[in-house]
Amino acid sequence: MITALAAPRAEPSSRSQPRARPRPTRAPAPAVAFFRSNGQTGPLDHDASSKCRVAESLARLLGHEFVGELDLAHPPTGSLYLVPTDTLPTLAEAQRLGINRADQLFGGVVPQPFVATKVISHPLVQPGACSLPGWSAAYGDQVRDAVLPGYSVFSAEDARLAAERLFQGGGVRLKDPAGVGGVGQWVIESLDELDARLAEIGPQRLMQHGLVLERNLNQVVTHSVGQVVVGAHVASYFGTQGLTRNHRGHEVYGGSQLTVCRGGFDALLKQPLEPDVCTAVEQALVFHKATASCFPGFFASRCNYDVAQGLDDDGRPLSGVLEQSWRIGGASGAEAAALHAFAANPTLRRVQASTCEVYDDAFTLPRGAWLLYDGPDNQGGRLVKYAQVTPDVDA
Repeated sequence: MITALAAPRAEPSSRSQPRARPRPTRAPAPAVAFFRSNGQTGPLDHDASSKCRVAESLARLLGHEFVGELDLAHPPTGSLYLVPTDTLPTLAEAQRLGINRADQLFGGVVPQPFVATKVISHPLVQPGACSLPGWSAAYGDQVRDAVLPGYSVFSAEDARLAAERLFQGGGVRLKDPAGVGGVGQWVIESLDELDARLAEIGPQRLMQHGLVLERNLNQVVTHSVGQVVVGAHVASYFGTQGLTRNHRGHEVYGGSQLTVCRGGFDALLKQPLEPDVCTAVEQALVFHKATASCFPGFFASRCNYDVAQGLDDDGRPLSGVLEQSWRIGGASGAEAAALHAFAANPTLRRVQASTCEVYDDAFTLPRGAWLLYDGPDNQGGRLVKYAQVTPDVDA
């Protein structure tokens, strides 16, 4: 009987066998996230909802994934482009969120919280007056001709001295530096009125946040001047804001009409500008450059400056920057629409872009408009927000 022998075990070859190369690990896709930096949670209100829509459009512009709201407990693993609702108030807060450069966010970062408020718009009433840590005396000197006559104060004594000086030229407007859209502003014509307001504000809040006193204007036109940089896409603009009435009959922000050109502020200055618009752009640029010069650590990819032009009580024309915005705002729908138009047509140099907010239960969206929000306002009535963009026939 023949017994079958087992086949011998093959010996390893002395010649090394090629090893399979490991598949390269694909880097996580860059992501864009919306961030409610004011700490709010829960369902988005109409303001946050419309801004979240803008953030989603910026993701498309960049070719990134949109991940919705930022989840701080589980942030994206790849590079992140952030769209916060507010200016990030310190460099430490920005770094906590992974933001170190202007190309990582739509908005801005300031070294101290007060730099993002109206309080930087004016100098102190006198050398050595009360101020906040990080205050820059040089800033007030640099922007003096780009703002209305006024002062920033942090004590009742300084407020009274500032008011006495300003009363010599007419009425005075008091401003809460953190107020938005005209909220927290009062026109006063006497020291008694000032004292009453100071009593309401209280010394602690005055010392911590300050108060702005500036020349009150009549027949005011407010110009918007701005610049946006998203990746390789850069645009700058001038325009005006409009008011409308909400369902309770109150005057509120109604939208912005912008003329947007491709490129930065230098490109905007080369446009054929009316004299009043040219003044507004030049003053906004002074304000913009002074901030970068006097507050180290400041950077922004979205800059918007409101410039008021009107008459004082003696009929003299005045022009000056009222406030700055280094965060996504009411005009950002128009800004994003313009950037998309420029990206789609490289030959396009200038467009007309607008946002509109309508409180009307029977409103019909115009053809070609980009819907940002259609739902209840804070009182439950219908609110529609949309943006539109058209080529500028005069470009």
